[in-house]
Amino acid sequence: MLDHVFTDAIGALRDAFENAFLERQAFEERFQVDVLLGDMTWETSYGLPGEGLPPRVQADITLDWPTWSQSAYRSWYIGEPIHEPPRIDIEIVLRVQRLASSPDPRHLLDVLPEQSPTIGSERLVRSNPTVETQYSHDLSSTVHAIEVSYDGTYELEEATLADGSILDDHFSAMGGWIAATLVRVGDLKFGFLPPVDPDNLFGLEP
Repeated sequence: MLDHVFTDAIGALRDAFENAFLERQAFEERFQVDVLLGDMTWETSYGLPGEGLPPRVQADITLDWPTWSQSAYRSWYIGEPIHEPPRIDIEIVLRVQRLASSPDPRHLLDVLPEQSPTIGSERLVRSNPTVETQYSHDLSSTVHAIEVSYDGTYELEEATLADGSILDDHFSAMGGWIAATLVRVGDLKFGFLPPVDPDNLFGLEP
């Protein structure tokens, strides 16, 4: 395994989700490197167990490691002074899907806090909701979704760079928070379409 603070953060967050008994959507996980700019991105999705495909509620997580963070990390690694500590950009999208009708966003916002629990010394901030409507090929049926994102940064202090176990402590609350939030969202009185087979993930008429 690559010995890098960014992969340590990925491992810590993955452990937090699995300790909260969330179910990873394996086909949704990606690790990408921008060959021109050098940015690294990890994307994954987790849902509640037994939700079917696609799950009614899920969390889409993105961690970004920008090029300047890599430069700062390299300077620290070889013993040079760093003027600004590296950071990881975090986005967590809470998504409700398989909806039979267009939802009222207020129902979702009523159960979502404006900020996440503390991650290190920072919190993620809630964005405005987005509602989606997808039509079948002949426009005779629709499926709806709504999502809200939380965005922010996690600053890596020198103690964290030197001891990756601090990441476990800082990210441990994330798994429980997301699991509890998905349960609250799943309990909302939305009308959901039934699970579908893998050949028809959107539950639409052919």
